[in-house]
Amino acid sequence: MTLLRPVLGIAGSTALYYLMRHLGVSVYAALVVGAVLSLVPAVASMARGNRPSGLEAFFTVLLFASFAISLLPGDERFLLAKDALITGGVGSWFLASLRWADRPLAYQFAKPMVEGRLGWVGDWEERWERDEWFRRMWRTSSVLWALGTVLDAAGRVVMAYALPPDLVPGLNLAMYVATAVVLNVVTTVVYVRAGAIRGRRQRMTA
Repeated sequence: MTLLRPVLGIAGSTALYYLMRHLGVSVYAALVVGAVLSLVPAVASMARGNRPSGLEAFFTVLLFASFAISLLPGDERFLLAKDALITGGVGSWFLASLRWADRPLAYQFAKPMVEGRLGWVGDWEERWERDEWFRRMWRTSSVLWALGTVLDAAGRVVMAYALPPDLVPGLNLAMYVATAVVLNVVTTVVYVRAGAIRGRRQRMTA
């Protein structure tokens, strides 16, 4: 699995926005064209038969949602705030997974990447069925991701309507990075304290 394609899509659309603005294109048109461009790496990959999974699938969904929102009627401020609808929706997705999914969303994203690797414990499905600490850890992680992405969404709305338009796309990109880094650090502390990473429970056998 690779995150390169969605990352290129997000970063590329932001770079194109500033290029088009430099060439005199309106804010609204530059945002719409950028949303279209952001899909190109993901669409090309899927056209070759590659199916995204894990975090790549997560970011691919974000890109398609961004494009769909850009087609809705509204002014340039609405388009600048569209990423807030995406991250807010993601927060709702994390919360909904606690109630209606078999496993919390944080668990579903992390399992293909780190189960039994990078110092993590293995046998996740067995641990989920057997160990309350393991289930509690992933529920806590999903709640933290939900809260973090909802706060992220609120910040994006404030930026979109309070700041000069040309500042917002770059700050939106920076917020993706900052939110991801902060939430990964916070949830990693949760995992380490629970014993799922290089902890006492790693040495436990079934």
